[in-house]
Amino acid sequence: MKRNFSSLLLTIILIFSLLNMHSCTDRQETVRCFPETPINVVLNLNLPAYFNLQTVGDWIYVNEQQSGTRGLIVVRTTTGYKVYDRNAPHICPDGNTTLSVQDNIKITCPKDGAEWILLTGEPTKVATVPPKTYPYSYDRNSNILSVYY
Repeated sequence: MKRNFSSLLLTIILIFSLLNMHSCTDRQETVRCFPETPINVVLNLNLPAYFNLQTVGDWIYVNEQQSGTRGLIVVRTTTGYKVYDRNAPHICPDGNTTLSVQDNIKITCPKDGAEWILLTGEPTKVATVPPKTYPYSYDRNSNILSVYY
């Protein structure tokens, strides 16, 4: 009886260990190997470099210090902004997994052809998870967009 109980207990522990090993609960919408880097970017939207962010649907790349390992894509939406990480969220980073904007309507991954809708981040081809997004605050009076993580 003791041996059966020990075997059952060992089996249960093994099953839970395996389930935990393959879970991605520590990263809500990305693969486990997604790089963790602090994001702290302040954009003065009054400057000419950010003029594109005045119009809904327009976007820019941000490649400055503290903008992640590959930079950010910032998009003006109908309700504010979306800030995407340029690391592909569905595969581990390598030299060919930097996301880019194509045709001003979609974000693509050059490695496997995955695509997302630029304005919403919704996956449309290959990928099943959206790009990683970051919170931001926008001060309407000063026209300053701050992105942080």
